[in-house]
Amino acid sequence: MRLVLVLLGFILLTPFSVAQVSVSPDEDPDNVLIMQLKDGQVVIRMRPDLAPNHVKRIKELVRQGFYDGVPFHRVVPGALAQTGDPTGTGAGGSGQKLKAEFSAEPHMRGTVSMARADDPDSADSQWFICLKPSPDFNRRYTIWGKVIRGMEFVSHIETGDPDSGHVINPDRIISMRIESDPPRLPPEAAAKPQVKKPKATSH
Repeated sequence: MRLVLVLLGFILLTPFSVAQVSVSPDEDPDNVLIMQLKDGQVVIRMRPDLAPNHVKRIKELVRQGFYDGVPFHRVVPGALAQTGDPTGTGAGGSGQKLKAEFSAEPHMRGTVSMARADDPDSADSQWFICLKPSPDFNRRYTIWGKVIRGMEFVSHIETGDPDSGHVINPDRIISMRIESDPPRLPPEAAAKPQVKKPKATSH
């Protein structure tokens, strides 16, 4: 089933090196995501206190490299930017559904929340970033994070159709990693075999 977000009723919403980012000493680096976009890095504070199972699953997918190269397939101008489907169709995911973890936390600008179908327990790997306060989403979508740095880069993501949000030439997540993890090598560097130099022989 195609994953959708309901906005004002039934509107569908739907290679370079990674630099080190220092977060506030008050932030737990194991609950901070660093997302590299074309214009810069976006830092997301995860909220296991609100949605522990969703945060756990997001961490698993990030550490698998699942989100690297995934498009922002639905970007409703001024409303939200949605990603998490490797197929870019809005119908894909990781294949593992998650039970809803709705909370009283409001959907504000920078809120990161899960996309889903009509079934409250149908969230998978797709999620969205709110570009404005969206009270219609409160207690209907699982909030698992908040952008704490780099919203200006989120605002630069290629937008789509004003109604559906469909993007013809979408921007992509270049890479995502957890702050406490070491930066991953680019695929070409990781795949390059190490060649040992032969030892010099004496005559």
